[in-house]
Amino acid sequence: MSKSIVKTKSFELAVRGVNFYKYIVAEKKEYIMSKQFLRSITSGGANVREAVNAQSKTDFIHKLAIAQKECDESLY
Repeated sequence: MSKSIVKTKSFELAVRGVNFYKYIVAEKKEYIMSKQFLRSITSGGANVREAVNAQSKTDFIHKLAIAQKECDESLY
């Protein structure tokens, strides 16, 4: 497995996001928006992983752009 700060940070972000999701569901009993947050926060890391295995430079850039959009959605 190659060492990449982006892979590491996106994984850590996903783990923190999952823990936040668990808190929101358990403590605040919120299920709709928290589920969308969970999808978007974990999707960023998945797209970073896809970018690492991209078939071309263009594909790599495209996958990272999608990851950035997912992070922006999570921030919203």
